[in-house]
This record gives sequence, C-alpha cells and structure tokens, in this order.
Amino acid sequence: MIPPITGRLRKKMWLDASAAFGLSFASAYAYWYGVHLKDLEKQELYYFRIEQARKSAQ
Repeated sequence: MIPPITGRLRKKMWLDASAAFGLSFASAYAYWYGVHLKDLEKQELYYFRIEQARKSAQ
C-alpha cells in the first residue's frame, strides 16, 4: 500500500504564490522606472516648452 502524500500541495502553493508575487512586483518596478517615468518626463518637457513659448509670445 502507498502512503498518502500530505503537505505537498500546500508547499507548492506557497512556492507558486511567492514566485507570482515576486515576479509581479519586479515587473511593476521595471515598468514604473523603465517606461512610465520616462514618458512622464517627456510629457512634462512638452508642457514646459509650450509654457515657455506662450510666455515669450506675450
């Protein structure tokens, strides 16, 4: 007779959950600092140039 396997699913679940959370936080961090802030900087520079052109036109 084969003994029942206990606790295996629970251990795998914790490994899967921690890996998923770790990868999601790493991906979010990479997106925020790699893409979002650069786009935000471009947007702010665009509006700054418009503001400077408006001030110089007055």
